[in-house]
Amino acid sequence: MSTAANSFLAIELDGDGAHPAAWRKARHTPAELLDGTRVRATVLAAESAGFHVATFADGSLAPASSGPGGRDIPGRLNALQRAAFAGPVTSSIVLVPEVDTVYTEPFHISTQLASLDYVSGGRAGWLVAASDRAADAAAVGRSVVASDAVGREAADSIEVSRRLWDSWEDDAVIRDVATGRYIDVDKLHYVDFESTGAAESDGGYSVKGPSIIPRPLQGQLPVLAPAGLLDADQLTTGAADAVLVSAPTPELLAGEIAEARAAAPAAAIIAELDIILDARGQSAAGRLAELDAHTPWQSSRARFVGTAAGLTDLLASILETADGVRVLPAVLDVDLEELAQLVLPALRRRGLLAPQQPGSTFRDLLGRQRPSSRHAGTQN
Repeated sequence: MSTAANSFLAIELDGDGAHPAAWRKARHTPAELLDGTRVRATVLAAESAGFHVATFADGSLAPASSGPGGRDIPGRLNALQRAAFAGPVTSSIVLVPEVDTVYTEPFHISTQLASLDYVSGGRAGWLVAASDRAADAAAVGRSVVASDAVGREAADSIEVSRRLWDSWEDDAVIRDVATGRYIDVDKLHYVDFESTGAAESDGGYSVKGPSIIPRPLQGQLPVLAPAGLLDADQLTTGAADAVLVSAPTPELLAGEIAEARAAAPAAAIIAELDIILDARGQSAAGRLAELDAHTPWQSSRARFVGTAAGLTDLLASILETADGVRVLPAVLDVDLEELAQLVLPALRRRGLLAPQQPGSTFRDLLGRQRPSSRHAGTQN
């Protein structure tokens, strides 16, 4: 359970904001989505504001030619690439890309996330996603995985990654100049994973291993999973290090947090909240109505519409039982300014937030020790 001064705040930095019409209020050019300017600006603003974690959502694997209202959208970096770009330009904020586990190769997920951990200095995590979209299946030539089977696909992908991260022992790299050996092959291990295959026509897959990259700096990257994706057995055996929860309204969040805590007592619990604030002389309700007139905001997450002071009180209340909160601003360029100037400073004055600590890892933020490799002390 969260206690004073160790809670954390995460912010979603995808695109222009959580509202589908947020692009109408954007201050960047489409080209800046491609050259990294947008990623750099938003992640540095979030770090400067005092956020502990930045998450990066990922869209459909299928290419889209236009956005809401017919606005042309160029191809862009995926979530992992954006997080990797942000690694060298930041110093304290944790970088957590959303990566699909159903239509993405598990071996590639594992190695790319390990690389992210290196490029960020141990500030990487993984927000697990599980697509059930037919377009995503078609994009990679796979059969559609039924919605009731995506959880098993996610659990398999997580297990593969965890085994691959452990397939190199921490002291496998020896750099022995005298013998010309770079690694001690006895400290590399096969993972020998066999999946059952969530789609009958796919027949499952196997991963032999070992990984092609040394063990991540954190040993095991923290894995974040949405509530309901993994079953009780998977949660109790530690498949996820954190569980994200939401509710139809903010008032119902406390109950969802309690349920998640009971289902995954060892995991951190992170509440999710859509937000839109009074800003620039316009009420939050007025801003929302203006955006909804273009494209209605449909979301399953709890939503706060109001003042910065009201949001501060709500976040303080949520952090009494949750370990962290992930906010999804309606319009990033507008709401992030209000959060930075009014909300986070108020929460810090109340002593509710963990300090930003350059050089620390995501595991440090979650209060978790770096685990030893499961193969430590064994022979290949």
